[in-house]
Amino acid sequence: MSIRPILTAGLLLACGLTPAFAKTKDKPDPYMPSGDPVDCISISQIRSSNVRDDRTIDFEVSGKKIYRNSLPNSCPSLGFERRFSYRTSISQLCSVDIITVLFNAGPGLQPGASCGLGKFQPMVKAPK
Repeated sequence: MSIRPILTAGLLLACGLTPAFAKTKDKPDPYMPSGDPVDCISISQIRSSNVRDDRTIDFEVSGKKIYRNSLPNSCPSLGFERRFSYRTSISQLCSVDIITVLFNAGPGLQPGASCGLGKFQPMVKAPK
């Protein structure tokens, strides 16, 4: 599998869904941890991403399962821009991978800070 299609998929995933989550910060966290964290998730199973803040990204995968990635360090402007790209040479996104924040700059997007991912924590809806 080549790097170019995966980068494009990551870019489209992150950019195409950002406006829908613009007010996530104002809402209480609807999820709670469920089970042990995993090192990787399958890229082909990712349906959407939700940047919650500078350190937290929720990935929805097939079956409406949620995996939360808590970055080990804050990633400058990730929570504000709410879009990112990634590059991988395998069919999984893993805790050793790096994301790059994307800035809206004129007619296109420009790369910003690059930050390492953490493990992927399975999440479930919190009881009401």
